Amino acid sequence: MAYLTRNALVRWLMQNPIWGFVLIVFIFFSLMTDHFFDLRNFQNILVQTSTIGLIALGMTLVMINGNIDLSVGATLALAAAFAVDVQGWAMFATWGSWQILPAVTLALLVGVVLGGLNGFIVWKTGVDAFIVTLGAMLGIRGLVFVYTGESSFYAMNFAYSDFSALKVGPLPVLALIFLLCTIAVHLLLSRTVHGRNSYAVGGNREAAVNAGIRVGPHMMVNFMIIGFLAALSGVLLSTQMGAATPNLGRDYELWVITAVVLGGTKLTGGKGDIIGTFGGVLAIGMLRNGMNLMQVPAFYVYVILGSILIAVLFLDKHFNRQAEGGLRL
Repeated sequence: MAYLTRNALVRWLMQNPIWGFVLIVFIFFSLMTDHFFDLRNFQNILVQTSTIGLIALGMTLVMINGNIDLSVGATLALAAAFAVDVQGWAMFATWGSWQILPAVTLALLVGVVLGGLNGFIVWKTGVDAFIVTLGAMLGIRGLVFVYTGESSFYAMNFAYSDFSALKVGPLPVLALIFLLCTIAVHLLLSRTVHGRNSYAVGGNREAAVNAGIRVGPHMMVNFMIIGFLAALSGVLLSTQMGAATPNLGRDYELWVITAVVLGGTKLTGGKGDIIGTFGGVLAIGMLRNGMNLMQVPAFYVYVILGSILIAVLFLDKHFNRQAEGGLRL
């Protein structure tokens, strides 16, 4: 029984190599630092990775489709600005803490609309999602600066700014939201027709069309999901900061794509899963946290992650070539 269990574990790690890397990072920092193994530190890691992790869930869906979304950081910033600013609108002045409800609702709606617009343009024009969302990234970031007047918005409602400090049992509420969303998107991808269609569209778009899948609307839905999750990330980040700044979310698209690719999702589409993405997010969070505990300058994290990402892509390409060669023989 122990032999079968060990073999199953080895097979699972071979199919999900990112978790082997997570285990190595965990052991390394547990040995090299005094407080990495503390429960409070793991709570911090989950909280610190929750905002990037939420967007990574949506990015997994989009990338499995064979697309990409570079506008998520800007969408996060705009949603955060709405979530904080709307609470101060005169029409909600007498609502007390209930003014948070319309503010957050509008912020999430902004994310869904922007994501849907990206998906609609990709669908109807046939322009590559990289180009469409690159333009959206620049345009939305410009809207953020116009809307905020290049200034920060500060949350005056203490119920809003204190939300990120809440806990449910041992779990911080931000970590709990991230974990619940992870489970929900995992079930969506692995147990529903929409999830199966995501793989079909990313694997072979022409075959998916021939199979009767409405590819355009399907891709648009996934862009709306990532827009919603980016906006939710912006709302949660603004509760942590108690404010929304015009530069909020800068470089988030790079962190998110790195986490998703490290988790095993192919840039060309058709392959990936939420379990791998969750591992990629944890790997980044543990690296950043562990190196911070070791007082290593933050920019070394970029060097290490960049090197790891290049190595992962190189190995993936190498094994794909070997597999294709084997098939041709």
